[in-house]
Parts: sequence; structure tokens; C-alpha cells
Amino acid sequence: MLDKFFEDGDWFAPKRFGYGAGLPITWQGWAVSALYIGVVIGLATLAESRRDIGPMLALPGIAIATIIFAVVAYRRTRGGWRWRWGNRD
Repeated sequence: MLDKFFEDGDWFAPKRFGYGAGLPITWQGWAVSALYIGVVIGLATLAESRRDIGPMLALPGIAIATIIFAVVAYRRTRGGWRWRWGNRD
């Protein structure tokens, strides 16, 4: 199963306008997006339930998860990340 997950190919479509990635275009992109959302929700729940130490764990955890997600999206976006002007590209 893991060999299918790490197949070559693009997982995200490029944004039509602006810089960055758009929506996922493969199941791997959707899985990574769902995992990221789950991690953020889990860490936010931890921060809310454990007000003594939760925020100190959640904030760096969310920052690290966001950086990892952005790197994956950057490497797996069709055509790479660059500024796009819609139909002129």
C-alpha cells in the first residue's frame, strides 16, 4: 500500500490566480490534506482541553504540521508554484 502512496506524479493542481497550490487532484493529495486537517483539529482540541500545557504543545505542533504540508504541496503541485494570471498563463 505504501508503494502506491509514494508513486511519482502530481497530487495538487496549481492555483489559477496567484501563487501556490490549489485543490488536491489525486487520492494521495486528499489523504495528505485530511491528515493535516486532522492533526490541526487534534492539536487545537489538546490546547483547549489542557489549558496549562496544551497551547505550548499545540502552537509549535501546528506550525510544524503546516510547514510539512506546504513542502509536500510544493513538491507535488502540477507545474510547480509560480505566480499565475488566470487565462494568460
